Amino acid sequence: MRTELGVAGLALRTSIRSAPVTSSLIVAMLLPLLMWIAAASIAWFVVDRLLIRPLRRLRGAVAAFTPGEELDFGTVHTLPAQEIRELGETFQAISRTVALHEAGLAEGLVRQTKLTREVHHRVKNNLQVISSLINFHARSAPSADATAAYSSIQRRVDALAVVHRNHFAELEENRGLNLRTMIGELSANIRATASDRSHGLGITLDVDPYLVNQDVAVAIAFLVTETIELAMTCDPAAQIRIVVKPADKLTDKPDRALLRVVSRALVESDALREAASRYGRVMEGLSRQLRSPLHHDPLVGAYEIAVAITGRD
Repeated sequence: MRTELGVAGLALRTSIRSAPVTSSLIVAMLLPLLMWIAAASIAWFVVDRLLIRPLRRLRGAVAAFTPGEELDFGTVHTLPAQEIRELGETFQAISRTVALHEAGLAEGLVRQTKLTREVHHRVKNNLQVISSLINFHARSAPSADATAAYSSIQRRVDALAVVHRNHFAELEENRGLNLRTMIGELSANIRATASDRSHGLGITLDVDPYLVNQDVAVAIAFLVTETIELAMTCDPAAQIRIVVKPADKLTDKPDRALLRVVSRALVESDALREAASRYGRVMEGLSRQLRSPLHHDPLVGAYEIAVAITGRD
């Protein structure tokens, strides 16, 4: 350090000798850093061993949990922290309760399936009994008109029986009723129970294997039966074509198919107008049940309606 004295250019110069760097000084300087590193290491060890690893075990066990099974954490009592042990015990208790409920639901589902199968079986048998009784009375009917009336009733009962038979057959998979199979069996029954006057009756099918639920299937079966009955009333030897194809005209409704019944007997005529007064209200009611308008093309002789489908077989 230099200081000017202001006398004849004299200056005072002072200097201080620096202290030597010793090991004690180095230790004193590094000690806070070493203490911070030691504290951080101990904290990491404690948090990892007592918190992160136990929580990771819990997370892995919960992620691997399958409904109906009990969570397995190994030995819960080996978890280091009391709070984590209580959390693991709570998870185990919840999984045990869920497993008991799952077992109860599975047992209830088995009972319900058996009951539903039994109900459908009894309904199917009852419909067969009713059909047999109608057939028995038809054979002893006093007139041809009475026989025809019995046959007409029997065809409607058969329509419902066809739906129940097909629904009972697919009950295990519960995918829906196949329209191709159902309408094919329905047409065969109608043709088999037709009167002698209708020996020339012909029914051809062009039906895609769409799937529908039971409510839609019942309405379709009755609607097809009523439409065929209407055609047979106008022409006992009518040639009828039943078509179920994609509803191309309903591009905004991809879950619909178009049911179309075509016959020359359904072309506009005096006989059709007279017969439609008998069948029209029933057919309109069925179309409301299907939630879609029923269209009649009087020039082609076709009734068509869009029906809801659940898929394709």
